[in-house]
Amino acid sequence: MTGSDPGQRARAVVELLRQGRFGEVEELFAPALRALVPTGGLGAAWLAGTGGNGAVRAIGEARCDPDGPVRVPMTFERGLLTAVVSFDDAGLLDGLRVDDPSAPVWTPPPYARPEAFDEHEVTVGSGDLAVPGTLTVPRGPGPWPGVVLLAGGGPFDRDGTTGPNKPLKDLAWGLAGRGVAVLRFDKVTCAHPSRVPATMTEEYVPHAVAAVRLLLERADVGRVFVAGHSMGGKVSPRVAAAEPSVAGLVLLAGDAEPMHRAAVRVVRHLAASDPGAQAAVETFERQAAAVEDPGLSADTPAAELPFGLPGSYWLDLRGYDPVATAAALDKPMLILQGGRDYQVTVTDDLARWRAGLAHRADVTFRVHDADDHLFFPGTGPVTPADYTRPQHVDPEVVSDIAIWLERAR
Repeated sequence: MTGSDPGQRARAVVELLRQGRFGEVEELFAPALRALVPTGGLGAAWLAGTGGNGAVRAIGEARCDPDGPVRVPMTFERGLLTAVVSFDDAGLLDGLRVDDPSAPVWTPPPYARPEAFDEHEVTVGSGDLAVPGTLTVPRGPGPWPGVVLLAGGGPFDRDGTTGPNKPLKDLAWGLAGRGVAVLRFDKVTCAHPSRVPATMTEEYVPHAVAAVRLLLERADVGRVFVAGHSMGGKVSPRVAAAEPSVAGLVLLAGDAEPMHRAAVRVVRHLAASDPGAQAAVETFERQAAAVEDPGLSADTPAAELPFGLPGSYWLDLRGYDPVATAAALDKPMLILQGGRDYQVTVTDDLARWRAGLAHRADVTFRVHDADDHLFFPGTGPVTPADYTRPQHVDPEVVSDIAIWLERAR
């Protein structure tokens, strides 16, 4: 492949993706890209980026940008997407993403009131792993309840950017307009993509604790809460256990099912509409079995485990029960779930939270039946393609959180 021109090489990469030969594409990765897409993770990333569009029916002519990436149009059964491919000087693949050429940019949700708050850039943490963040503060003397937002699994930025959507920015702007100070920040895996965290704790807790303390230093902020989405919700009880000043938790689609099992369930769900993805299902089943193997150790090769995360990461997850950790906390909680969510579900995850926290009078559960994993309201089955069209977090979710914070403060 290194002997052909960039356009031919890019089309060859896309053809491998079309055939589900993800391992062969990963062998072409340059170190910079390998840090962003761990070994074994390309199949899931491809399904997440193209799922719902069906199979690739045609690959168009490559268009080479001067001194830039190569764009390869792809015609799917139900849509048009563009693969954006780039190579380093050695001919290795150092950039790969899927774009929707018709996708618009983010616009504020109708419930946002930008005139009611100010935003400031901040730094969360210290040293070489410090990350940038944004503090959104209502205008006025306060003190306001404070919220630290935690994004889901993966190298998310502070806004939780997903296609044209920014659900964490929706939440920050919606809550700030209702009298809540909100701090959100780029995950360490986004700001420092070459640093693969050894554990979930390492990935989340230090920066979350630093963010809580940063808010507590402000005279215009009172009690501080943690609101985590998806994996950010899963880890939130551990954050509160590490930082006693946390006043309470908001869990938005927090997963409670063991993550390796959930990964298999989700990939099977996606493969149901894409028969060519069966290889990805088999890969995740094999990797999930490796996680459950009593012989799992920190030395188990990451390539044999889901998402290319190291054995230490999975050992940490195996030893962590988010529901039991939450039950041991003497803190109020609001647990929100989307009824149409296929990633974190009412049956597989919310049921575990309910069973483990049923005895707690200070835990509130709310299911928004029309909402998906990002709390975007809609109808019918959800596919990853739904996230490629512009949407906003359900205003009722913003209202739920704001009202609960007012009562809990």
